[in-house]
Amino acid sequence: MPPSHLDASPPLLLESHWTPMIEVVLFTKPGFCLCDTVKAQLGRLRARQPFELREVNILEDPDAYAKFHEEIPVVFIGGRKAFKYHLDEKAFLRRLGSLPPQGEKAEHAS
Repeated sequence: MPPSHLDASPPLLLESHWTPMIEVVLFTKPGFCLCDTVKAQLGRLRARQPFELREVNILEDPDAYAKFHEEIPVVFIGGRKAFKYHLDEKAFLRRLGSLPPQGEKAEHAS
């Protein structure tokens, strides 16, 4: 009896369920203790609640320096300024949890 196409194992179909994470941006400068503290906090928080972290050294970005040189560290969550000088970890996690992933729009109640 010749084998039929039904005897072959079906190909594996892998679906991608990749969802872009919320971006957190830390405006900082090297050697500044408040920046080091906030950076360490973000590292710990990232282990509890995943997010994309981007660090911007204001000494290498003239636009960022002009905006934030007197406020660092500054943390943006999902494109919005959330914290400056210090980071409240509980408030950070609440804000992070209330935002949709990047690329999705928040649902508004009617």
